[in-house]
Amino acid sequence: MKNFRYVLFSIFCISSSVVFADNEKYTLDETHLSVGFLVDHAGYAKTLGMFTNASGSFMYDEEKGIVSDVQILIDTSSVFTNHEKRDSHLRSPDFLNVDKYPEMTFTANTNNLKTNPGKIEGTLTLLGVSKPLTLNARINKIDIYPFRVGLSKPLVIGVSASATFKRSDFGMNYAVEKKLVGDEINLIIEFEARQE
Repeated sequence: MKNFRYVLFSIFCISSSVVFADNEKYTLDETHLSVGFLVDHAGYAKTLGMFTNASGSFMYDEEKGIVSDVQILIDTSSVFTNHEKRDSHLRSPDFLNVDKYPEMTFTANTNNLKTNPGKIEGTLTLLGVSKPLTLNARINKIDIYPFRVGLSKPLVIGVSASATFKRSDFGMNYAVEKKLVGDEINLIIEFEARQE
């Protein structure tokens, strides 16, 4: 009888671990988070850059398709374009002005992915200026992770997102008029997030 109870308990624990709970908090896995950007360079080609330090979280109700309390925090001093002199210039007041504005953020309240598929409407704050921004987002996969994190295999969601905005809307005007550096920024976000 004791063995039977143990088997039932084990089955319950295993089945419970794969339940996709409603309205759960997800934290971005910083080891599987990439925030990149593309910007035109004098019409010749686009420069690819990224921010190497970012974090974030959100709430997700899979059954209702509701995403809420989205927060992505980006350390502007972590900008990297594989060119030290250019990266130093990007940190200066001409561009990101990291000493005064050390953080860029994207936040969003409540979005319904069933009524507005693939769209996360939120707010981008850059250089102290906040403007509406819509992320084009695709959920690639939601499943139990095949790798252990600590002692367990958590539920993980994988997302690809992108957006386009004009940096001049945020007061970043350096080299825009002469078209030496593009005004339009293509933002790219790839991440895995673990259910808490």
